Amino acid sequence: MTEARTSTAPTVLRIVLGKRLGALREKSGVTREAAAAALDVAALTIRRMENSEVSLKIPYVRVLLRTYGVAEKEAEEFVTLVKAANRPGWWHRYRDALPGWFSAYVSLEDEASLIRTYEPHYVPGLLQTEEYARGVLSAGFHRDPEEVERRVALRTKRQQLLVKPDAPILWILLEEAVLRRPVGDPEVMREQLDRLLEATALPSVTLQIMPFAVGPHLGAFGPFHLFRFDTFELPDIVYTENLTGAVYLDQRPDVSAYLEVLDSMSARAASVRRSRDFLQRIRKEL
Repeated sequence: MTEARTSTAPTVLRIVLGKRLGALREKSGVTREAAAAALDVAALTIRRMENSEVSLKIPYVRVLLRTYGVAEKEAEEFVTLVKAANRPGWWHRYRDALPGWFSAYVSLEDEASLIRTYEPHYVPGLLQTEEYARGVLSAGFHRDPEEVERRVALRTKRQQLLVKPDAPILWILLEEAVLRRPVGDPEVMREQLDRLLEATALPSVTLQIMPFAVGPHLGAFGPFHLFRFDTFELPDIVYTENLTGAVYLDQRPDVSAYLEVLDSMSARAASVRRSRDFLQRIRKEL
């Protein structure tokens, strides 16, 4: 995956189906060029379908499945999944305030079984209080108050993920600077620290603090997130963002590098118990 700037980011199901479509083509021995000829399109279109860069059109999918020799019952089941994949995710209602490149992130977050996050600047969105989120989001360029409120609402909605019966494992590495950087008045920070302390009691949440005393380390270049899925077609995916867009990485060498850094930082960070003590100590200082 590369930098994402489109306004119609794929859902996880569409990513999975694109990969399955490619696997069916390869299993049948059909080249991309032959598949493209069956649709009377360029081979690039087939590649983009398999890489989830475009939506899967039902008529195209039916022709391709016939070309690949897929049995009728299996083909209909596949088409049913395509219809579901083409429906907008729940976050589509927030599209007026959601950057297009972030839509894919919400989809990945919604389907992941494990989310590992390193954050050197702010509390991750899944653990932010409304007032803290409002303070962070208001810091953007030319932010309209209504847009800020829509983004706060989206962030709050995303947090329901943590209390689902099948909640993903959330493993967060948080720099001490995050806890020291004031967002809003002291009461906002007190409430935010209370929220983090509450989160440490959730069975699906692991929170570690990276104290200043650790010194320089490999992850200090910026925040990133690693997603892991129970679906075998999906590899681990790393997400990083910048001022104007985001990058999604799924190539093994790239992901392995980030995973190695996460493991290294986790070993150097304060333990879960000491991190909780650290939070309580800072809370008393406010």
